[in-house]
Amino acid sequence: MTPAPITLRPIGIVESPLTDPAAAPCQGDEGAPECRLVLDQDMAAALYGIGIGDSVVVVTWLHRGDRSLRAVHPRGDPTRAQLGVFATRSPHRPNPIGLHTAQVMAVDGTCLRVSGVEAIDGTPILDLKPVLQPPGQR
Repeated sequence: MTPAPITLRPIGIVESPLTDPAAAPCQGDEGAPECRLVLDQDMAAALYGIGIGDSVVVVTWLHRGDRSLRAVHPRGDPTRAQLGVFATRSPHRPNPIGLHTAQVMAVDGTCLRVSGVEAIDGTPILDLKPVLQPPGQR
């Protein structure tokens, strides 16, 4: 049985000084610059409770990923053996969903200034989720 089609609607975009995927760090903790998450105005109520210092998971659509690839060299290094994309964090995959753990530096209306997001400028944002703390630390 084939499931019904899934429809996703971006809720905003990433505004970043990163414009070239080849020059972007592979992970957010590898030198990603601060950037802005610019959410649609109708997302204002959805941001209630997000504040400076919070950690959030930013779910993005890696719109420049190659959806036809099934195997890649990890970290784009041709000296490494190819692996299936599901064994990597490659942006090239059947459904190029990106996961980025970010620290909120500032909140201004529906714009968040964050660190730790290696997505390039113009990347669509699909969702934000809080990073959950272990029980007893909430």
